[in-house]
Amino acid sequence: MPSKFDKSKLPSRHTTVGPERAPHRAFLYAMGVTEEEVAQPLVGVATAWNEAAPCNISLGRQAQAVKLGVRTAQGTPREFTTITVTDGIAMGHEGMKSSLVSREIIADSVELTMRGHCYDALVTLAGCDKSLPGMMMAMVRLNVPAVFIYGGSILPGRFKGRDVTIVDVFEGVGQNVSDKMSDEDLHELELNACPSAGSCGGQFTANTMACVSEAIGLALPGSAGAPAPYESRDQLCDLSGQAVMMLLERNIRPRDIVTREALENAAAVVAATGGSTNGALHLPAIANEAGIKFDLHDVAEIFKKTPYIADLKPGGKYVAKDLYEVGGVSVVLKELLDAGVLHGDCLTVSGKTLAENLKDVTFPEGQDVVYRAAAPILPTGGVVGLKGTLAPEGAIVKVAGIPDDKLSFRGPARVFDREEDAFAAVMNGRIQEGDCIVIRYEGPKGGPGMREMLATTAALYGLGMERVALITDGRFSGGTRGLCVGHIGPEAAVGGPIGLLRDGDMIRIDARDGTIDVDLDPAELEARRAQWTARQNNYQSGALWRYAQTVGPAADGAVVHPGAEKETHVYAEI
Repeated sequence: MPSKFDKSKLPSRHTTVGPERAPHRAFLYAMGVTEEEVAQPLVGVATAWNEAAPCNISLGRQAQAVKLGVRTAQGTPREFTTITVTDGIAMGHEGMKSSLVSREIIADSVELTMRGHCYDALVTLAGCDKSLPGMMMAMVRLNVPAVFIYGGSILPGRFKGRDVTIVDVFEGVGQNVSDKMSDEDLHELELNACPSAGSCGGQFTANTMACVSEAIGLALPGSAGAPAPYESRDQLCDLSGQAVMMLLERNIRPRDIVTREALENAAAVVAATGGSTNGALHLPAIANEAGIKFDLHDVAEIFKKTPYIADLKPGGKYVAKDLYEVGGVSVVLKELLDAGVLHGDCLTVSGKTLAENLKDVTFPEGQDVVYRAAAPILPTGGVVGLKGTLAPEGAIVKVAGIPDDKLSFRGPARVFDREEDAFAAVMNGRIQEGDCIVIRYEGPKGGPGMREMLATTAALYGLGMERVALITDGRFSGGTRGLCVGHIGPEAAVGGPIGLLRDGDMIRIDARDGTIDVDLDPAELEARRAQWTARQNNYQSGALWRYAQTVGPAADGAVVHPGAEKETHVYAEI
């Protein structure tokens, strides 16, 4: 069958066309690639497969289905892998400093593999938190035709007759310390919380970014829903492989899809599902790859206009499998579209617009996983942006699941310069109801690496301490619940106000008005600033040192390079 693709216009011409490329072709033949396959477009199939955690363990199998789809559509797939750092295992110790950094390494390694081997198109598969945005960043950066596919969520565990997730185990640690859970029950819980392959089951960061992948248009409609163990995922992977060849034929590229309007759609689905605050870190980073300014404040504006309609853990009752069983992300998107919240004319990797993808979706009756937009759980999104004297560059808090009477707070600061010290204070009973825990020097530069604080927030929840706030220049897991404010900027390491706080300073948070302030006279803050000196962290070489030298503010996505705004060429056009 004659090829419908003109190799003379594709990147792979640099490695496969002409007499001078005989050595390059010889390497391909050594791997069993035929002459016919060499003449076809070469498609990178990038996965984050590894044995680090259940999030990634099924990606290798799913990649084989993607490759079948590519071959069916006259492409030659070339599979490769990249790293992941799995937050659940990195959580609560210095390993978490590697997590956000891994997002950049993932994007960079996919870029370098594609550039080095001149592949013409790309399908990416990801499971754990940072691998989803990392893969999407690489797709937009390279701007070759590309499709993303999520590896799928884990099945819910069962404990004492109820569904549980990994967050229940983190919270169980606090319950165990306070004698609300026995050692035996905690052991039973840990044995049963994670019964299969797949990413954490609530609307934590992985499932939040999976919803984003469909809303932003980089994944096929319906592809984010099926749990990882379901064999139906293989069909979705096959279709994704075929879809990337259609995009190549039609020359539809990620930057045709990732527009300002598509980013707004993505922010809306984060808010509507009570998703992870990390969405406000990753969307600006994806936007940076397209040369679009879309920072924390832009994200927060969309949050304000979006109804919170999906009752998902940790703030709600249900897990990703429950959402899938009532129709998946498509139901949420269609309800938002019908309510006028989304831009329906955005192009997607199906080759159709978002509205065209959703035209046959109907709202499922007799269920309470997804609410009607006209009668939402909350009229504004489950995630809120904050600003004030304590966070001039902004901050963020998840309000999903927080009662209305707990959306405002005033209390004395209890200041800690690293998470371990705060966690120890919580576990040793040194935090009182009404306190505001301050964890600083955990920002992108100061950590370095902007750690998540799930171990501490989950312990607070497990202890039943419901009137304690926690603020940080670091991050929170999508599994965090309670009045926990993250991404405070400027961070302490660059002299931000959070670095000037002292024990006893009165902190005021109002998640309704979107404010976070400290009750100090401006002159007192200036006097403290004059006495402040920068600190040196313990990472003075290696990957974390390099990250700290280049990373920007959390409000801009904690990115490490100028993005498409400064580029002089795009890989796709080499």
